[in-house]
Amino acid sequence: MTTWLITGCSTGLGRSLAEAVLARGDSAAVTARDVSAVEDLVAAHPGTALALALDVTDAAQVAEAVRAAEERFGGVDVLVNNAGYGYRGAVEEGDDADVRRLFDTNFFGAVAMVKAVLPGMRARRSGAVVNVSSIGARVCPPGSGYYAAVKAALEGMSGSLRQELAPLGVAVMAVEPGGFRTDFAGRSLTGASAPIADYAETVGPRRKENDTVHGTQPGDPARAAEAMITAITSPEPPALLLLGTDALSAAGAVLDAQRAELEAWRELSASTDLQD
Repeated sequence: MTTWLITGCSTGLGRSLAEAVLARGDSAAVTARDVSAVEDLVAAHPGTALALALDVTDAAQVAEAVRAAEERFGGVDVLVNNAGYGYRGAVEEGDDADVRRLFDTNFFGAVAMVKAVLPGMRARRSGAVVNVSSIGARVCPPGSGYYAAVKAALEGMSGSLRQELAPLGVAVMAVEPGGFRTDFAGRSLTGASAPIADYAETVGPRRKENDTVHGTQPGDPARAAEAMITAITSPEPPALLLLGTDALSAAGAVLDAQRAELEAWRELSASTDLQD
């Protein structure tokens, strides 16, 4: 039986993943800032589910959640850093305090969770860390500069962490979902409070009040959960898992454009080496 610790289980992908791992008979510490939002999961799986109040920006709650999960289940086999939210606005419009909160939750909160579970995983020489990123980290759409940045930071950390932990038997996988039928573009989306008129054409269509995507996303959260389970429990989990045909298409387009630009500027790039 595998034990999971999943952050951000009140709605969306975190909720679907919690339901899926519990349905397959695994144990799970399911967390939310408001613990009442996940108590029904424990009611449905009293022997294998543990509901925990967790704000990943609160160091004491992070430590207590990991301690409680390890005490109840004997250890955490898979940590899933899913807690987070979106933020839209032009880079110039971003409120400093809002941006810091975004990074505190989406990046530093994930780092805190990783640091809290790694002593146990290293001691057992087994385990897995799953960091939920976004295709936004790759495509960097206008109006999502800070969200793309925080997810790119999460992926950069994941890449190094993967190499550090591989010799110790711990796997690391980043996940890039495309658009899924969750509340991400609804309740969970925040934005800059003081729009600048010059960005009406580039950022305007993506502002929360103008967004038309919510409720029409192509991705099925339940299928995403099953895909994540399949990948992280495989003998060799991928470093990066894309979720959704839209994510695949977008990533392919970005890679093609990057390759074309690399070739176009190859001669200049190569000209900077010291000449003997």
